[in-house]
Amino acid sequence: MNIKKILGLVLTLLGIGGLIYTAILYVNGSGEFKILAVYGILGAIFFFSGMGLIKRLGSSNE
Repeated sequence: MNIKKILGLVLTLLGIGGLIYTAILYVNGSGEFKILAVYGILGAIFFFSGMGLIKRLGSSNE
């Protein structure tokens, strides 16, 4: 397996984990807005960068 595909998978999974953690904190009401924003933004960045990397590698003919 290509190292870039593994990195894309890891980034995507970290992003999903961050977004789920943000949702859990929000539902429980145990998070301040700043903390929720930081986790949510970082989760979104990781998720979309991982998905973009996977999509870009999937469309190339290596």
